Amino acid sequence: MDPEDNRRVWADRSEAYSPAYYAEIGPNEVSETLATVLDYYVDDDAAILEVGCGSGRHLARLREEGFEDLAGVDINDESFDVMAEYYPELARTGQFHTGPIEEVVAEFSDDAFDVVYSVETLQHVHPDDEWVFGELVRVTSDLLVTAENEGNSPERGRSDDDVSYVDDDFPLYHRDWKRVFSDLGLAQLVCEPTNRDTIRVFRAL
Repeated sequence: MDPEDNRRVWADRSEAYSPAYYAEIGPNEVSETLATVLDYYVDDDAAILEVGCGSGRHLARLREEGFEDLAGVDINDESFDVMAEYYPELARTGQFHTGPIEEVVAEFSDDAFDVVYSVETLQHVHPDDEWVFGELVRVTSDLLVTAENEGNSPERGRSDDDVSYVDDDFPLYHRDWKRVFSDLGLAQLVCEPTNRDTIRVFRAL
């Protein structure tokens, strides 16, 4: 699968793993951990960006926690219609951008956000687009948080190959996230496995 095909899979996603699919599930264990971590490390007025925000279930939990300066990027334009239905206050008060993260993040200024985070999004970035990880570091002034599958789930991430396919459909690229972001100049503060993902908190030096 080339980069364009990879992005098209997510831009046109419906049913399983679509914005509506995740909105129906709602906030989960990762949402709670994100809220706890950010409540500890940053102030309520922190500018926060989620890449691959979907319909906003994690951002909605952060809003409940008292964070108000919230933004998101998602490639699937259905995400924000679903957000307006399920999380109308978030949709009304947040700043949201439709498009591939490779295009949208490049438009942000240096240190534009105090916090940038991803939940099961960076693991789907095509190897040809790995340069975007450096862009995420560039726009982050304080914390970068990843919640990606690293073999926690019995069905995913256990292959010795560089890539596996979820439901024989879309690719999940296996990466050492500590190495990726340490090589880009960040320091890892937290590594917390959950039932599905591993949450890593990095700080800009």
